[in-house]
Amino acid sequence: MAKHTALIEWSSNGSKFTDNRYSRAHQWTFDGGAIVPASSSPHVVRVPFSDPAAVDPEEAYVAALSSCHMLWFLSIAAEQGYVVTSYRDEAEGTMAKNDAGKEVVTRVVLKPAVAFAGSKAPSNEALAHLHHLAHDSCFLANSVKTVIDVEGSWSFSEL
Repeated sequence: MAKHTALIEWSSNGSKFTDNRYSRAHQWTFDGGAIVPASSSPHVVRVPFSDPAAVDPEEAYVAALSSCHMLWFLSIAAEQGYVVTSYRDEAEGTMAKNDAGKEVVTRVVLKPAVAFAGSKAPSNEALAHLHHLAHDSCFLANSVKTVIDVEGSWSFSEL
């Protein structure tokens, strides 16, 4: 069984804290050494108590789902003999209230634009199947309740 770790660190930096006027800026440190500046979303906590330049958990959630889908898509495409030359996804997540009245990410839409080259181009049906297989394989998509839609496009060029 694999273990995945992240170190999340925050400090009050001397703020009073109990007045709720403290910075939500913090950092994520991953086991490979990457350090990511993080904060609450400015949609949730106003600036200056949030850092809009930092990654917020909701953005990270959308990015993680997109990244997982992409990595599976690339693996499956390679396995099936397709040459992928680029993959770009402008994924977006939607926050709304669920049936219990709680704010949740209710939907994530992946919008991958995939470029292929070489002698083999997928049909629209084959592309949809590649995305279906990637979605079914993605550990994160299998771990969440959020509806995740894929609205992809592709292009092709001869090598």
